[in-house]
Amino acid sequence: MDTFTRIAVAAHPQIPQAYEQARQIAAFLEARGCQATYNFLDAQPLRAQLEGEAVELLIALGGDGTMLRAGRLCAPHHIPILGINMGKFGFLMEINLPAWQRALERVLQGDFWLEKRMLLCAEHWRGETFLERWHVLNEVVVSRGETVRPVHLETYVDGRFLTTYVADGLIVATPTGSTAYALAAGGPILPPELRNLLLVPVAPHLSIDRAIVLAEGSSVTVTVRTDHQAVISCDGHPPIHLRDKDRVAAHASDYSVAFIRLQDPGYFYRNLTPHMYNNPATRNLP
Repeated sequence: MDTFTRIAVAAHPQIPQAYEQARQIAAFLEARGCQATYNFLDAQPLRAQLEGEAVELLIALGGDGTMLRAGRLCAPHHIPILGINMGKFGFLMEINLPAWQRALERVLQGDFWLEKRMLLCAEHWRGETFLERWHVLNEVVVSRGETVRPVHLETYVDGRFLTTYVADGLIVATPTGSTAYALAAGGPILPPELRNLLLVPVAPHLSIDRAIVLAEGSSVTVTVRTDHQAVISCDGHPPIHLRDKDRVAAHASDYSVAFIRLQDPGYFYRNLTPHMYNNPATRNLP
């Protein structure tokens, strides 16, 4: 497999020591003949590099939230991501911090594979007016706001009426998101390489209380019916307020995220149990 020569290293801005660690990694790469830069993940110069396709690989230092943000930035430009865990959980990350030198040696030798994961495209509509679009890696959540009352969510699949959920919310998740909020709400775990959508109601009241896995290529439209506050949140971003009769439409994005993997393809199932019991599997690669 081809290797990389132009590499950017991105540090989570709120993790202590991440920026200094990014500097050390960039120096390591430079010493091996690469063109390497480092910056905070939200820094404009790094964003300009990615948008200008001036790099071939992004190395992200942080936790799972860092990978979500990096995925949204890199997917439109087909730039793969290698995650180095400096967070608390790191289910999406490939390696733990102590193993970064050995891991990068393998990457520079082309000893890796690319795991592609779908993104979800979500759109906010008010009547016939398009308001906003997001590409997300985990999930879109349509839910009640601060008022502790359920909302009515008229849900359509491929233009056909499915049901009206009376619930705190409805999660529309990707297979990647099946191990995030959707799992906490009682949804199933989907293999990460699938391109199916997952519907999971949150605290449903006298309505469908089971998760639904939709066929690949399906689309979902949710119309909000409420006389109090309702919101949409994408990948845990701050919520955006919805009005009565607002619509949220979701389908598989044209973009995919490519993660660098050094473990064998069975890693996903092997790591599930340790992560679910809050004892993350050690990924210090030999």
